[in-house]
Amino acid sequence: RTFMNWLGCAVGAAQHESAHAALAAVQLLQPAAQASVLGRGEKVDMAGAALINGITSHTFDFDDTHLKTIIHPAGPVASAVLALAEHRGLSGRAVIDALVLGIDVSCRVGNTMYPEHYDRGWHITGSTGTLGAAAGCARLLGLDEQQTAMALGIAASQPIGVREQFGTMTKPFHPGGAARAGLMSALLASQGFTASPKALEAPRGMVQTVSTKYAWNEITDELGQRFEISFNSYKPYACGIVIHPSIDACSQLRAQGVTAEQVERIELKVHSLVLELTGKKEPADGLQGKFSVYHGCACGLIFGKAGEDQYADDIVNRPDMVALRRKVVATVDNGIDEASADVTAVLKDGRKVHVFVQHAIGSLENPMTDAMLEGKFHDLADPVIGRVRTGALIAASWELGTAADVRSLTALARP
Repeated sequence: RTFMNWLGCAVGAAQHESAHAALAAVQLLQPAAQASVLGRGEKVDMAGAALINGITSHTFDFDDTHLKTIIHPAGPVASAVLALAEHRGLSGRAVIDALVLGIDVSCRVGNTMYPEHYDRGWHITGSTGTLGAAAGCARLLGLDEQQTAMALGIAASQPIGVREQFGTMTKPFHPGGAARAGLMSALLASQGFTASPKALEAPRGMVQTVSTKYAWNEITDELGQRFEISFNSYKPYACGIVIHPSIDACSQLRAQGVTAEQVERIELKVHSLVLELTGKKEPADGLQGKFSVYHGCACGLIFGKAGEDQYADDIVNRPDMVALRRKVVATVDNGIDEASADVTAVLKDGRKVHVFVQHAIGSLENPMTDAMLEGKFHDLADPVIGRVRTGALIAASWELGTAADVRSLTALARP
């Protein structure tokens, strides 16, 4: 499920302007054709493919989320391991092993530092993703214990991403850059390049440099028994996950017959983190719209959904969307969990319609079904590679563990 969700996101954004720009930059280096750019006909070197596929998988902000840390773990790890596996003709089983272990590394380190690391301004997906990508690639390369420690040590000097970049193309660069850096860390270690064996935990190592919290037990508790990928969740809405309960609530208002024309105002009560992360009242384009709980509410009430189409620039600036956004009155109520939302539609005739969402669709408590994931994949990839090819790619994703060579899958991911 994690791999398929990541793959659909990556293919879906293959023609986005950020993908065009990133590919053009990579091609300036005149790379060898080692691995596929998903959703496109071009092939580039495996580090370039890891970069671009990491960018596209996060471009729509539609990728997976490890809710305990709000890390999007697949982007850095899957982008790196698939590029390496494709170049080497490795099996789908090997990719799954590397994905599970790489995600475990990134999320366990994230557990160690969250939330203080994130609060300091680091984009935790990129900063921990470099380590996860290095671990996954070390697994694929068959590195021994010492070489793997070196790969992680090299990666620990390359945490990527600050939150100031949210709402720009550089936010999705973070998982792409982490994928490339992690892959290069493992390749360097495979050739005897060295690093400190305590690059994570030393007083001047990565963790204590970028965080004031370091709960070391989070790295080792139930190691090899509890895998963090089992706590992964998948988004039905193409935006920051803290907006999802608000979208869900407004979609429920719509299902109860409430229309935008009837609304005098929408009273929204949320946790403070929601407004801290997504408090843009007047987003100017689709990227900014993904960080606007106000736009999310408007999407829920007007469309009953918030896929990538609802974050197009023309939709964000449509007069009825702008007008409805301005009717949303958001207030902080820290008695409400950040995964919940309390919404009341005050109508022009004086009526009030109230919805409280405790767990939005896509949460661990209310997960998307496999059929929902397939529908999301089709919505993203059909316009890029066609419905028939998308269907074949979905089937290949479900059967990834039986693939003798992942190139049978990556061939389907190109038009």
